[in-house]
Amino acid sequence: QLQASGGGLVQPGGSLRLSCAASRRILNFNAMGWYRQASGKGRELVARYSVGGSTNYADSVKGRFTISRDVPKNTVILQMNSLKPEDTAVYYCHADIPRAGLYWGQGTQVTVSS
Repeated sequence: QLQASGGGLVQPGGSLRLSCAASRRILNFNAMGWYRQASGKGRELVARYSVGGSTNYADSVKGRFTISRDVPKNTVILQMNSLKPEDTAVYYCHADIPRAGLYWGQGTQVTVSS
């Protein structure tokens, strides 16, 4: 249902772009976005779209990360700038689909290190 791509290794201050393509029309979704899980920690919200197109960001990424969507391609994009070592985590695409439930894409590793 969800195909994530992007991620990798980047130096502090660098940028990465994550994409998540859905197999359904994303405008119909209750929510779609990205979570992350650092080693030894719980999964946390990074950024997401909610019904009506509103967006939510974790306080730790505000001003550095931007979530956007390509509706014709049913894709949500997370542009990550000014990356910090504490952004290192496995990033998961997530969608809340009406009458279908919650879906998770495969995780993609983001490592910020010099």
